[in-house]
Amino acid sequence: MAYPSLGSPDAYDYRVQSGSKLPWFLLVLVLGGVGYGGYLGWKERSRLMAEASAATVAAAKAEALRKQAEEKLAALEAEKSEAVAARDALAKSVEAKSSELAELKGTYNQLQEKMKEEIAHGDIQLTQSGGKLRVGLVDKILFDSGEASISKRGESVLARVGGVLASIEDRQIQVSGHTDTTPISDKLKGQFPTNWELSAARATNVVRFLSEKASVPAKRLVASGYGEFDPIASNKNPHGRARNRRIEILLTPSLTLKAIDKSKLAASSKAEAKRAR
Repeated sequence: MAYPSLGSPDAYDYRVQSGSKLPWFLLVLVLGGVGYGGYLGWKERSRLMAEASAATVAAAKAEALRKQAEEKLAALEAEKSEAVAARDALAKSVEAKSSELAELKGTYNQLQEKMKEEIAHGDIQLTQSGGKLRVGLVDKILFDSGEASISKRGESVLARVGGVLASIEDRQIQVSGHTDTTPISDKLKGQFPTNWELSAARATNVVRFLSEKASVPAKRLVASGYGEFDPIASNKNPHGRARNRRIEILLTPSLTLKAIDKSKLAASSKAEAKRAR
């Protein structure tokens, strides 16, 4: 190919034509590169924003799971504390009940030993069940027929019974009088109009003797008269009527709460507060 000489007009036209095309070509390349770079930057930015959004969602889920775990842990701790408290309360209850039954058994054994002669003759019956101790005494060993005053023999019997009862704590002692269905004789009606009065008078005199002569605390004694309305045998024969004429001494748990030692109460409160933390 022949190129025009430098001084000729054709050479000038060539230079002009060649120089006018190159800058535009470079500009297009530059703009294309900038556009492609912008596209890549936008794409990368979108990817980063999507990742950041996903990370935010994941963090929120993780925080929610953490809070749920903390709540479950707190609930488990509360349940554990309740279970421990329930276990301790049950253990204390069992211990108290065991101690109470052991004490009652000891009282039963003492009465059985002191009253073995009367028990052997059937004049006294001892029964123990459901945390209660019942002492049944037929009327003839305590009273003369139709009388409410305690006989000399009755005083001896009640003195031995009272010696055991006086040492018992936290027990209510109910003394109840009972009769058979035989009506009050005309001779005694002025003093005891019905069997109720006779049974109540006998129970009251036993309570007074136990309190005044046997040192049983009066606040733990109760007297009641059932008359003929709480029989333990048939009133149709002499043997049954003899069994129904009786005094019953019933030992039951006291309804009065024990006074709590202040130091023990304070120690218990501190222990509960420590467990709650």
